Amino acid sequence: MLTKEELPECPVATTVQLIGNKWKLLIIRNLLRGTQRFTDFYKTIPGISKKVLTDNLRALESDRLVEREVFAEVPPRVEYSLSPLGATLRPILDAMRTWGEDYKTTV
Repeated sequence: MLTKEELPECPVATTVQLIGNKWKLLIIRNLLRGTQRFTDFYKTIPGISKKVLTDNLRALESDRLVEREVFAEVPPRVEYSLSPLGATLRPILDAMRTWGEDYKTTV
């Protein structure tokens, strides 16, 4: 996780840095629907590799946007959910969805 001093001065650049790749956006999109397990992401995000998924989940967790819960079971079960901070991204993704729908009907 970056410190406040390491974050870009521009708030838009900060947001892009935290959620600006397509994989993070799709992971967050899935989590807006509710808690997910690793295999849920892997099945519903076409083209993502297990390594890239793991790296992006770790980054989102490090940035405090995603929470990871490990259950002491055999085999171990891990669930991911949006943190309260991550849930504040809902209006941004809703606006992106609306814009994307409008764009698709326009072109």
